[in-house]
Amino acid sequence: MTGSMLAGAFLAAMFYVIIPGPAFLALLGIGAGQGRKAGAMFLGGHLAGDLVWSTLALVAIVGANTIGTLVFDVLGLLCGFYLAWIGWTALRAKPRGADKPVLTVERPLRRGLIFGLTNPKGYPVALATFTALLASSASALSFSTLPMLLAVSLFGFLLADLFLIAIIGASIVRRFYRKHELAIVRMSGLLFMGFAVQAVWHAAPGLASWRRA
Repeated sequence: MTGSMLAGAFLAAMFYVIIPGPAFLALLGIGAGQGRKAGAMFLGGHLAGDLVWSTLALVAIVGANTIGTLVFDVLGLLCGFYLAWIGWTALRAKPRGADKPVLTVERPLRRGLIFGLTNPKGYPVALATFTALLASSASALSFSTLPMLLAVSLFGFLLADLFLIAIIGASIVRRFYRKHELAIVRMSGLLFMGFAVQAVWHAAPGLASWRRA
């Protein structure tokens, strides 16, 4: 186990969390609209997905047999439907009155858990970031190094989550969000719909070929 390998896993985990995507947009709305605690709960649930996708990415990088494309195609289809539902809800959002958030997530921990496990960008983003930052140590990677790499990755996830919680709880961020909340929510809804179309578009060819087979 080399220092560069540990540093690569740590940085890959941090970049994986901080890279803007569906979860980042959801976190921005929850944190700015409902406060730091709700945002932290969302990230706590999302951490499960971070660990699952990063584990699969590391296993694939080490060189183990993948679990097949069918699983990811089915998951991509479900992810697309889930993101489409969130996007449609955001597009139909209406003002609820002064000092009330446009959208309220009643169970942010559960939302984060579902979001993390069904994020269509989870596996490819994790695979890309970990591959890029562990490429120089590829020859030293083995199954015996996986536990330590996952432990270092977990530390990177937690540090990145703390960074995001600090940002969404900042007064300037919350003021800006609340001032333009309806526009941001609806623009996020359009982006979620775009992510949904992308997820279904990538899943459909694999499912179609599997049915023909």
